[in-house]
Amino acid sequence: MKIEEVIKHKEDKEFVLQAVKENAKFLEVVSDHLKDDEEVVKEALKQDGEVLEFVSKRLKDNKEIIMMGLKTAPWTICYASETLRADKEIAIESCKNYGQALYYVAKELREDKEVVQVAIQNKGSIIKYASDALRDDKQIAQIAIKQDKQAYHFLSWRLRQDEEIKNLYS
Repeated sequence: MKIEEVIKHKEDKEFVLQAVKENAKFLEVVSDHLKDDEEVVKEALKQDGEVLEFVSKRLKDNKEIIMMGLKTAPWTICYASETLRADKEIAIESCKNYGQALYYVAKELREDKEVVQVAIQNKGSIIKYASDALRDDKQIAQIAIKQDKQAYHFLSWRLRQDEEIKNLYS
């Protein structure tokens, strides 16, 4: 199927369903109405979580839709609504497979020890986006440095002076 065909039939739900089964990225060129259709969006997300970029604003606030996208493209939390970027379950789901997702989660979750721990277990240096308090938490610091020695540079000044932490870094 060619993109020109999809554009020509962008209002035809049955055609679009077949198109996104073949290539989820076709969702980009379909009508706004079908970008807001849960059946069409779910079909596309089965193929490729990256298409979260193209779904309607309303569906970017739908937890089930976002969780589907995160399964194959955990970084797509960046497309979730502000409300869902503040959802701890979504943050953990995203961060466990893509530590960098900590950058996109709501500020209050960057202060949540469990969320930060999940993120740094995947990518230690992402501790730089954790709250000041957690960058001063020795347990969190140890996990981060064991995952990536570069995390040391993002710790609090106090922890960078700690002998145990220094030994992990060296």
